[in-house]
Amino acid sequence: MSSSKKQLLFPKYQLLLATVGENIKLARKRRKFTTIQVAERAGIDRSTLYQIEKGNPSVSLGAYFNVFRVLGLHNDFLKLAADDEQGRLIQDMNLLNGK
Repeated sequence: MSSSKKQLLFPKYQLLLATVGENIKLARKRRKFTTIQVAERAGIDRSTLYQIEKGNPSVSLGAYFNVFRVLGLHNDFLKLAADDEQGRLIQDMNLLNGK
C-alpha cells in the first residue's frame, strides 16, 4: 500500500536527509557510476535516484536501501536506530524508580 501524502519535515530534519542524499551522490561519484547505472541496478527510475540524492523524504525506504545496496553500503542500514540512547535512558530511569 503506497501513500501519496507528502511527507513534511522540520527544516533541521530535512537538512539531515539532504546530507544523506549528498553522501549517496558522493559515494556514487567516487565509484564513477552514472545515475543511469545506479538507477537500473537499483530497479528505480533515474528521477527517483535524483530525488534520493536530494534527500526527498517521500521516496520509499526500500528505494534508498536498493541504492545503498548498489553502492555496497547496505550494511550502513544496520546502523540506523542501532544506538537507542534515549530508549536506554528512559529504561534506566524506570529501573531506578522501581517501575
